[in-house]
Amino acid sequence: MKTKSDIGLVGLAVMGENLILNMESKGFTVTAYNRSYAKVESFLRGRAEGKNIRGANSIESLIDSLATPRKIMLMVKAGQVVDNFIEQLIPHLEKGDIIIDGGNTHYPDSNRRTQYLESKGLLYIGTGVSGGEEGALKGPSIMPGGSKAAWPAVKEIFQSISAKVDNEQGEPIVPCCDWVGDAGAGHFVKMVHNGIEYGDMQLICEAYQLMKNVLGLSADELHQVFDDWNNTELDSYLIEITRDIFAYKDEDGEPLVEKILDTAGQKGTGKWTGVTALDLGVPLTLIADSVFARCISAKKDQRVEAAKVISGPEISFSGDKAAFIEDLRQALLAAKMVSYAQGYMLMEEAAKEYQWQLNFGGIALMWRGGCIIRSAFLGKIKEAYDDNPQVGNLLLAPYFRDSVVCAQAGWRRVVGTAVANGVAIPCLSSALTYFDGFRTARLPANLLQAQRDYFGAHTYERIDKPRGEFFHTNWTGRGGDTASTTYNV
Repeated sequence: MKTKSDIGLVGLAVMGENLILNMESKGFTVTAYNRSYAKVESFLRGRAEGKNIRGANSIESLIDSLATPRKIMLMVKAGQVVDNFIEQLIPHLEKGDIIIDGGNTHYPDSNRRTQYLESKGLLYIGTGVSGGEEGALKGPSIMPGGSKAAWPAVKEIFQSISAKVDNEQGEPIVPCCDWVGDAGAGHFVKMVHNGIEYGDMQLICEAYQLMKNVLGLSADELHQVFDDWNNTELDSYLIEITRDIFAYKDEDGEPLVEKILDTAGQKGTGKWTGVTALDLGVPLTLIADSVFARCISAKKDQRVEAAKVISGPEISFSGDKAAFIEDLRQALLAAKMVSYAQGYMLMEEAAKEYQWQLNFGGIALMWRGGCIIRSAFLGKIKEAYDDNPQVGNLLLAPYFRDSVVCAQAGWRRVVGTAVANGVAIPCLSSALTYFDGFRTARLPANLLQAQRDYFGAHTYERIDKPRGEFFHTNWTGRGGDTASTTYNV
């Protein structure tokens, strides 16, 4: 074992333990620290036994064990706990030492912490880590941002432990990790990743409900459908695990998934994505609806009562099941593309707002391996930005435009069937509504602006006048000529 450790890691929950083992397997010596030293001892006697991993029983011994510049990675609960650890670490650190927050931190906190630690001569990295337990152990997607000066000191570690993919351009191995940008950029990109994850999961759940409730497919039949889909453009981690879930049987031989209570949990990253989209004026409709779908699932008792007294249409399907399943595959593919397009719009708007130099194609490459939203068409996103860095909306890129246009007939049939049978599909339908709004040259917002001007003198622009010139009409004849201030939130 080296005299000094290459990095220290605080927090021995699932992600922390597995990241330590991942680092050690790539040749790095790691110091493990946890508030409860008993957990450190248990780890050293168990999974870490015989490996180049040492334990620390205090902040002081943690710091003393590290080579300079010291690198300490926090894998603890986001929020105040991170700030508390930072304050404990600061008195023991020297100029140029690096604190890394690898938790699901809200990006404004990383903005603040970068500035705070740099003011003290220290460096900060706020990094998203995606891939769950298996990804942490075998290779996650890592999205670091913060103090750019810290990147050379951690680059080898992060890129060594990250997932690797073929970049399809001749180079066989590309790490799913690269520098994202200043301040909170890394955690912002991870937040958007999680928002897209919320949308993907809800879309898959809606496809499941339609096949189970409308087509009457069994768990074994659903397993086969998702297995087939995973060999198409839908190839992805979430489709893959969904296939496996339907094959998993409980002790009595029945599908375990059907015994799980239908109330979804969430840790806030999807909500943050939706709130940020509202703040930046980005129509992130699908992801927002996926968050609300989890919220309504949590109202289990109310839903059970409502089901007793509020009736809907009788479910009836007399069509070709195989044809409908293909329509559903096309609808799922198109809706996923809308979700990614919305997520990328949000990142583009944030880059303008915070002056981040985000590499959008590179972000797609980082998401191609290790992470939860790993998907076959992420390579197509990179190609779209390589071809046109100013694409603006992925639905305008040829591959995505053609795919969604081709899918729309089946997509519309799926939405129509769901509505006719009273099956809630908030994200499949929301994505279609967004698509129809996006492709419509003239929306009814002209009437909305007239209404706003009528009751509040909020003014409007005219199609026969230059943009930026505003008008007010005395609609009733009783009002004056004074207009309200014109502004957009």
